[in-house]
Amino acid sequence: MNVMTNIDARAYSIGELHSFQAAEQTFVYLVTAGAIFALDEGARSVVAKLAEAPMLHGALVGELQAHGYSREDAEELIRELLYAQAITSEGITPVRAPGPVNPPKDFPLQALVLNVTNQCNLACTYCYEFGADKIATPAGKPKYMSIETAKESVDFLMKKSPGRRAVNITFFGGETLMNFKLLREVVLYAEEQAAAQERGIGFSLTTNATLLTDEIIDFLSDHGIGVTVSMDGPPEMQDARRVYKNGKGSYAVIEPRLRKLIARHRTRAIAARVTLTNGVTDVMRIYRHLKDDLGFHEVGFAPVTNSGDRDYAINDNSMGEVLDGFHLLAEEWLEFALAGKMHGFSNVSETIGELIQGVNKSHPCGAGLGLLGVSPSGDLSPCHRFTDADTHTLGHISTGIDDAKREDFLTRGHVEAKYECQSCWARPLCAGGCHHEAFVRYGDTGHANLHYCDWIRQWTDTCLRIYGTVSAKNPDFLDQFAARKALA
Repeated sequence: MNVMTNIDARAYSIGELHSFQAAEQTFVYLVTAGAIFALDEGARSVVAKLAEAPMLHGALVGELQAHGYSREDAEELIRELLYAQAITSEGITPVRAPGPVNPPKDFPLQALVLNVTNQCNLACTYCYEFGADKIATPAGKPKYMSIETAKESVDFLMKKSPGRRAVNITFFGGETLMNFKLLREVVLYAEEQAAAQERGIGFSLTTNATLLTDEIIDFLSDHGIGVTVSMDGPPEMQDARRVYKNGKGSYAVIEPRLRKLIARHRTRAIAARVTLTNGVTDVMRIYRHLKDDLGFHEVGFAPVTNSGDRDYAINDNSMGEVLDGFHLLAEEWLEFALAGKMHGFSNVSETIGELIQGVNKSHPCGAGLGLLGVSPSGDLSPCHRFTDADTHTLGHISTGIDDAKREDFLTRGHVEAKYECQSCWARPLCAGGCHHEAFVRYGDTGHANLHYCDWIRQWTDTCLRIYGTVSAKNPDFLDQFAARKALA
């Protein structure tokens, strides 16, 4: 009796979670686990009451019994809620350690981004290549990557990815296709090296599409190279900032090339990446043009990276317009999913994919972990956005990774090093936001992207509601979606 009395006197509090409604059900997103659970009426009642005030064990059991639970079942549910850290109690050590696990120091590479040139035939007025963290190409450093450096990069990737059955190379610029001759040689060389080791290798590239030819398109298709086109929408939006050096817009040049690319590239989906800027915020109109008129398979959007004081920066009112457009497309994505059909709005697709995996990030992305950028000279950087930013060099392809610099970058970028993130329920998916955005805005790669926090929370809640609705009404679609993402 004394034992039971002691247990009944134990107090419980609500754990770190985010509740949301979907398909007339209550769900919780468990922050420390990055997991989602649907609650029955009893569990929902317990969570709701604990959100208001702590409850004693006996009262908790009584609440569950009032909803039809036996004492044994009530005790079992309490144990499950404790295990999942939906509820907490003093004197009980959580089974799962809170927070994401740090990757090992010898974390194997998964991908390299080869900046095959830092030159571009366009002069987009918002390009981060002209940002405060970049300088003009120093004397003695090449503007184009050499085949020797490229092959050395392939060898480096194969050596530094032990245990990986497949790796990936992304080609980037400047304008990537200005160095297509090298790209072709690298693909053939990398395929030979991977085959010799009985490993898989995939390729992707980002381009402005101005230099696409039949020869290039056929090569990309023949070798299954994924293509992302940087494009901002219909003519007046594309030509507002994506211009040639003489100020002439680029839409008329790329439109026929894009149609041919989408028609002839049969082995991989063709994606568009839209940079949203002041005056280019009509998400629905941009999506309709790129997806329905031009035929892109996927369209993703990202606000411009800037210090907040540029004329192309998005103000709060325009950001509200962006979020409204995102929500309209999200509703459309949900309609497609409930009908068992895929939708091309990648901002939802990417988040749903992470929710399915139960992602709980230590860092915002793979920069400096499974991914590194390589400059034309062979300098290593955390990702392509830091290429040629000397203060962020992490070594050289010929001498390897500077472990001290890499550790410093990753230590500062860890979500638990960002004070403001510790009270945010969305941190398992966000982890504080883009390292490069943080540096440009705050001068520190480890600073949380505070200017986007409210927006990220709203957007994450929207995606959670989509996930909950689909899991309740068409759960088979989530399995199909996960399988398709694994093959992408």
